[in-house]
Amino acid sequence: MGIVLLIVVGIAAGFLATRFMGLDTDVPTTIAIGVAGALVGGFALRAVIMVSGWMAGFVGAVLGAMVLIWLWKTYGR
Repeated sequence: MGIVLLIVVGIAAGFLATRFMGLDTDVPTTIAIGVAGALVGGFALRAVIMVSGWMAGFVGAVLGAMVLIWLWKTYGR
């Protein structure tokens, strides 16, 4: 079922992508473009989510440290 779903999604994605980009291709090429685009887009999205997750943790750590410094300066003395 996974391969059939990938092909159906590839057909839809390839159709939309070729129409948006003004490319006139045959059905097998459209499917290949869609399936390859799904793979590339999936890997790129996972990489962005991984990096943004790491960056969110880093920003949270910096903000937490700033709050602790503010508390120490305000109430520690």
